[in-house]
Amino acid sequence: MTRFLMIVLALASIASAIGVVYARHRHRVLFDEVTRLERARDELNVEFGRLQLEQATVAEATRIDQVARVRLGMKFPETADVVVIRP
Repeated sequence: MTRFLMIVLALASIASAIGVVYARHRHRVLFDEVTRLERARDELNVEFGRLQLEQATVAEATRIDQVARVRLGMKFPETADVVVIRP
């Protein structure tokens, strides 16, 4: 009986040691992944800030007017070309 208990305790100790090693390995892998994700998050936050600044620049009325005139060749209609329709 004592020999059986010694074998069970030895196997439990080995299994526990393997569990500790696996847990440390898994912790390291997850820590690396968290670090990588935090770096990606920071890069995306910087890119988001750039996009917000670009959107604010593009959305300005003078910018829209300039793009319409220069790139698209658009112009305001002459007063004679405007027809007002009343309900």
